[in-house]
Amino acid sequence: MRRMKRRFAGTVAAVLAAVLLFPGKAQAVSARRAYVLDAVSGRVLYQRDPDERSLIASTTKIMTALVVCEQCNVLDRMRIPKEAVGIEGSSMYLKEGEVLSLQELLYGLMLSSGNDAAVALAIYCGGTVEGFAEMMNDKARNLGLTGTHFENPNGLDSPGHYSTARDLAVLASYAMENPIFYKTVSAKSVKAGDRFLTNHNKLLWRVTGADGVKTGFTKAAGRILVSSATRDGRRIIAVTIDDPNDWQDHAALLEEGFSRYQVKRIVSQGDVVGTLEVEGGLKQQVEVRATEDFTYALAPEETPRLALSGPGFVYAPAVEGKDAGYVYVLIQGKAVGKVPVEYGATIEQIPEEEEKSFLEKLIAAQKPRRVRRRSGE
Repeated sequence: MRRMKRRFAGTVAAVLAAVLLFPGKAQAVSARRAYVLDAVSGRVLYQRDPDERSLIASTTKIMTALVVCEQCNVLDRMRIPKEAVGIEGSSMYLKEGEVLSLQELLYGLMLSSGNDAAVALAIYCGGTVEGFAEMMNDKARNLGLTGTHFENPNGLDSPGHYSTARDLAVLASYAMENPIFYKTVSAKSVKAGDRFLTNHNKLLWRVTGADGVKTGFTKAAGRILVSSATRDGRRIIAVTIDDPNDWQDHAALLEEGFSRYQVKRIVSQGDVVGTLEVEGGLKQQVEVRATEDFTYALAPEETPRLALSGPGFVYAPAVEGKDAGYVYVLIQGKAVGKVPVEYGATIEQIPEEEEKSFLEKLIAAQKPRRVRRRSGE
């Protein structure tokens, strides 16, 4: 999974364009907003109003759990305060004064969607609910979630509490790389204290490879679902917001993502990806080679092309191993990523004497010749 994270992080920065919808699926999805992401390559497989800000109900708890996993020792035990008891909405039914580990509270948060567990964890990790909300917003900014703002750790409706389908997908993709988070959301059932908890995520039983992430519902927000499935080292993240048919939609979208799109390595480190003309060099051309691998999810009918950045030439000298710009990966004429390239050889500059001699010869060749007349003519 660490390898998957590195691939995704590198690709996110490189992705420039190209979003293809599943053929025939656009009208079939019931959600008002949706987003499907290939987490290995970073390719967007499906989207519908992905940047519209929405109430997100209990999918908020993805960020709550992530912050706790990153900032706290989940083996710590805490005594449940009065402030975390009797919270409205879904609950793991905490009792004041009982002692549970943070891991047990995380199970109550993510499997049972306990609003009380969210408050307990927020108080332990952030001192206060408000302080923890600031930690959540700091993390959102660090992840570049520009359409997201949190006011509480549980997702109870609030005008200033919102996110987008795109942001939730990016957040979930990042969170699933955390081994504690992954262990928590992929569990089908666990014992937490004297409680037996069963995961509300039905996809864990219905979709091959399903391993997360979180359900959500309020009357104002509608049904919200963030899901993940992993097969053969490849992960797909799906998000729907306000979707009355979310279980069926997610099952179909995940299956389509795995079956229609295949992740392929388009460029390998060390591949020669083109040549540049060399001005003023002892040789007229230099090869350039990729310094990184590049993988991408491709449909059967797609054939990627490569295009070097820049004007197509370089002034000598060109030094082997030095930065030579980028090669862009194009699909249907649109750039979907870029890979840094380097010069594959050293091309020395023409020595000054040689260059001068060459110029002199050129000038001499252009001078008009004097014709000597023979006597008597």
